Amino acid sequence: MKRPTSDRLDKASAGIEEDVVRLTDRLGQGGEGAAQDGEVRLLEALLFAASEPIDVATLRDRLPKDTDVGALLARLQRDYAERGVNLVSVAGRWRFQTAPDLSEQLVDVREAPRKLSKAALETLAIVAYHQPVTRAEIEDVRGVAVSKGTVDVLMELGWVRVRGRRRTPGRPVTYGTTEGFLGHFNLEQITDLPGRDELKAAGLLDPRLPKDFEVPEPSMLDALRNDEGPLDMEPEDAEFFEDFLAEDD
Repeated sequence: MKRPTSDRLDKASAGIEEDVVRLTDRLGQGGEGAAQDGEVRLLEALLFAASEPIDVATLRDRLPKDTDVGALLARLQRDYAERGVNLVSVAGRWRFQTAPDLSEQLVDVREAPRKLSKAALETLAIVAYHQPVTRAEIEDVRGVAVSKGTVDVLMELGWVRVRGRRRTPGRPVTYGTTEGFLGHFNLEQITDLPGRDELKAAGLLDPRLPKDFEVPEPSMLDALRNDEGPLDMEPEDAEFFEDFLAEDD
């Protein structure tokens, strides 16, 4: 009896494997494989159309009975693993989201205009024309209290800064404008701000203003004035200045 050689065995084994692959393909095209592909497509559509992450129980109710939702989710997650959109689980719910490594390319930076309140505009104008000025002095000009939030907004915008402390009881901080203020309003220097006649012509001043009303000449000094001290001014320095003023009076 003639034994099959090693080459013949290899060829026979390869032929059997090819037959198995062809049979599997045929079964997949017409039977259970086709049904599973349809379920995957439906699952994909449900996840895509959902406005928020969707839980497994909801998916199970929407899919055909006896569907292995866990297996389908794993398959879909694997299929999308290397794509621009990934299938992820968030707090036990599933959703599509953009791939994390693409986040930098998807960031869209837009400058959102911020409309200032009337109080902020008035405060900014007073600081610009009367600097260095304290909060109490701003309130005295406006005639109403100035909330901390109003000044904070102007400082966040980079238009107003803290200069120092007034050498008076309580040592209140003084405010002034910044170079950012000049740049935003296209001013070469603070003295380019409009004066009384220009403001009146633009309709920004009441025509019934008294004749002796004057608009202050704005100045934006970097150095502290004589009536200002540094922010970390020692109490004894302020007391000495207060005594000096009292003697002068």
